[in-house]
Amino acid sequence: MSSVLQGAPLADRVAVVTGASAGIGAATARRLAELGARVALLARRADRLDDLVAEIRKAGGEAVAVTADIADRASVQAAADRVATELGSADLVVNAAGTYLPGPIADGAADAWAQEIAVNVTGQMNVIGAFTPQLIAAAEAGRSADLVNISSVGADINLTLSAVYDGSKAFVSKMSATLRDELGQHGVRVAVIEPGLVDTELKTHVTHEGIRGWIDANGELALQPEDVAETIAFAATLPPQVNLQTIVVLPTKQAFS
Repeated sequence: MSSVLQGAPLADRVAVVTGASAGIGAATARRLAELGARVALLARRADRLDDLVAEIRKAGGEAVAVTADIADRASVQAAADRVATELGSADLVVNAAGTYLPGPIADGAADAWAQEIAVNVTGQMNVIGAFTPQLIAAAEAGRSADLVNISSVGADINLTLSAVYDGSKAFVSKMSATLRDELGQHGVRVAVIEPGLVDTELKTHVTHEGIRGWIDANGELALQPEDVAETIAFAATLPPQVNLQTIVVLPTKQAFS
């Protein structure tokens, strides 16, 4: 992470990043801080958040760790209140927390399904519900305001043995597109990012041997979390009247039949 520069493109903005303890969320928090934003890092793993906050501050950025469980609405609302108090009203919210637990429906893995829905659907909505008032207030005050939701290419294609995951991400993409119409009237941009294969720790959560084997075999072609973070930063630094609604980000060599 390079040093934060004076006059950076996101100076004076307050960013919130969920899932900030690892993967896309952590990479995004680093990049937004590098571009000058004051960043609130939300996740459950406090030790990892503290380490990342220390890294960002050492590089000259400003960040705070906010321990929260996005599947718990009260926890998210408390986090939103704390962000407003400590950093100011959020004007850039990146909904990056997510989980991927593929497997055959016939196996009856109800706990895995429930977790995917709790994080990928309910969790995203809890974050949107808690921070939308801050985004609208920022836009009405004449500031840029962005809601960026992380979906997946699985929203558009059928990933193997991923019916619940794909369904949860299809929800995120469709909800985001519709929400753009609603919040756009208030001056809030809504974008949804649909990445392909990304090299994150989510692959370690996959217990199905066939899918885990495919991920391991194709690891060299995967995107890095920093690639997605750079895409998010690009969208957030565009002029306020420009809204990239849906951005599909694929590894160059990843192909789908």
